Formats: sequence, structure tokens, C-alpha cells
Amino acid sequence: MAAVLPTKGNLMAAKRSRALAQTGYELMDRKRNILVREMMTLMDDAAAIQREIDQVFQSAYDALARANIELGLCDHIAEGVEPDESLDVRWRSVMGIELPSIPDNTPPLKPDYGFAYTSPALDLAYIRFAKVKDLTRRMAEVETSIYRLAEAIKKAQKRANALNNIVIPGFDHTIRFITEALEEKEREEFVRLKVIKRQGEKGKG
Repeated sequence: MAAVLPTKGNLMAAKRSRALAQTGYELMDRKRNILVREMMTLMDDAAAIQREIDQVFQSAYDALARANIELGLCDHIAEGVEPDESLDVRWRSVMGIELPSIPDNTPPLKPDYGFAYTSPALDLAYIRFAKVKDLTRRMAEVETSIYRLAEAIKKAQKRANALNNIVIPGFDHTIRFITEALEEKEREEFVRLKVIKRQGEKGKG
């Protein structure tokens, strides 16, 4: 602090920097609040999707178990199903944070196996696992967004804390130091002028 010269120019610069730091803190705090709200909404979505996944997974495995009982193990049928490469990851920005958006590009359900040697139980398993795949897509989007938001919130909180607890108090200290030094200098100048005036009056007398 002793390196800061107590001049009016430095006082004005410190006040400008302090105002800029305060604005930065307010913006960072606002950003953090917006990100927290976004994350809380996504967490509610994740909980709802997880509940649905639990139900659908169970029903899908039940249907697969029935198909296995009726047809024997369905591995050889599953080998004929083409891989689904319809996923397309896009991005959306929330307060400068890039969050994934995975649109549903899944083509209409069309079993790749023949119906001659299969059963309705296999069809039901196929339909339910297609639903599982869609829910997994949605969960991947939401969970990745939550993770990215949590990291951004942590950084925003750290920066806001640094501004509020270190940077702004530092400028307050600097402003106080310069102000007190200038006031002391003004008092000394005032006393000096009074002494000069008194001596001048004595000289005239």
C-alpha cells in the first residue's frame, strides 16, 4: 500500500477500479444465480427421467425375458439389428456456458428382423428398449448439462468471492489510505498558510 502515491489522480483511478470491480461482482453473482436456477430445473428433469427409466428398463427386461423363454436366447436375432447412428450432438449457450442439445433424430421404429420365427414378446421388447434408448439420450443431455453448469457455478462463485472479499476491500483500503493522506496534506497546507498569514500581519505591524 505504501507504493501507492497519495495523489488525486490515483484516488480517481482507484475509485474507478473499485466501481468496475463492484460491477463485475454484481454481474458474476447474477450469472451464478441464473446458472443455479438452470441447474435446479435440469435436476428436476433428471429426477423425472430417472424414475421413468427405472420403470421402462424393468418392463423392457421383463419383455426380453418372455421373448427368451418363447424363442430361446435372442442374441442371434439381435445381431441382425443395424447400429443406430442417428445421434447428433448440438450446443446451446446459457450465460456463455455451452450445454449439449441432442435432438431426437431416431427414425420410425422398423424391426430389422423377420416375423416368421419371432413372437409378439420380442416385438414388445424391441419397442420398450427403443424407449429406453430415447430416455438414455435425454438423460445424457441433462446430466452432461448439469455437470457443466456445476463447474461453471463453482468458477463463478470463486471469482465473485475473490472480487467481494479481496479485490474490492483492497480498493477500499487504497481509497481510504489516499483520502486520509490527502486530507492530512490539506490540513498541513492550511496550517502553513495560517502561519504565513500571521507572520505577514506581524511584519506589517
